[in-house]
Amino acid sequence: MANDVKFEGKERRMAKIEKCLAEYGLASLEEARDLCLSKNIDVEKIVKGVQPIAFENATWAYTLGCAVALKSDVKSAAEASEKIGIGLEAFCVPGSVAEQRKVGLGHGNLGAMLLRDETRCFAFLAGHESFAAAEGAIGIARTANRARKEPLRIILNGLGKDAAYIISRINGFTYVKTDFDFFNDKLNILEEKAFSDGERAAVKCYGANDVREGVAIMQHEGVDVSITGNSTNPVRFQHLVAGTYKKWAQENGKKYFSVASGGGTGRTLHPDNMGAGPASYGLTDSLGRVHGDAQFAGSSSVPAHVEMMGLIGMGNNPMVGATVACAVAVYEASK
Repeated sequence: MANDVKFEGKERRMAKIEKCLAEYGLASLEEARDLCLSKNIDVEKIVKGVQPIAFENATWAYTLGCAVALKSDVKSAAEASEKIGIGLEAFCVPGSVAEQRKVGLGHGNLGAMLLRDETRCFAFLAGHESFAAAEGAIGIARTANRARKEPLRIILNGLGKDAAYIISRINGFTYVKTDFDFFNDKLNILEEKAFSDGERAAVKCYGANDVREGVAIMQHEGVDVSITGNSTNPVRFQHLVAGTYKKWAQENGKKYFSVASGGGTGRTLHPDNMGAGPASYGLTDSLGRVHGDAQFAGSSSVPAHVEMMGLIGMGNNPMVGATVACAVAVYEASK
């Protein structure tokens, strides 16, 4: 392995990475990068274009994933996403929370869901409208529909009308102003305001006042797949909305796949988090386990916290955008 490849936690990760490289007939990470560039896939540009503060190991993990996908002769973007997950999984630190949960493969599988036409609406379900959710949404909006027959609807759903308005305005999304009639259990749409006329305007951003309104927004949009945040207001909003919507979905024959972003260790709301390491669930982690069909590890937004869980230095929400963008790039290069 030549020395010009440097990234965070390299020594702990290299054994698994080298095993993955060998399995797909690649001599080194440089060779993986050269293969991607030969197909006009600039992985670093894609990854940093989604979350500029992502670590170097995020770029290299996606480089390996894209190279694995190119070597696998994929026939669709969804298939490419699943193969990219193999590269991400190779970067999981042995014995870490991320490895225990197979989070690398999980991200590949989530990206694949968003690239299949059965999934019609995807929600970033955050405790507040956040930039990380916006970064992920932009990454998907920019690329997913190039590999789909029907456009994927993307929504942000979080606490706070003001926050939703601001995030919409800054990012060029469409702000949807709602009013929930608590007495009649009815969601009223008051106004839709697009802050751009490009691809970003297709992302709808909702602010809710409470859990019931959040659930009503999910029902109104017919959300098929969602990912929660886990740091801001997890006990007040996102885990509760996902769990309540899941119960409604099961009772009404609606297919709904819920991803719980986060948890692991070092999270708030439980004193044990600090002392017990991976053995401690903590409250945010426990809430995710209650509704999650898949549970990721670490923050939905903060690269350092996902890195601490043993995956890579990139927020879980931006990672969704990066996975989809990389998968579409591989698919287009393979056509």
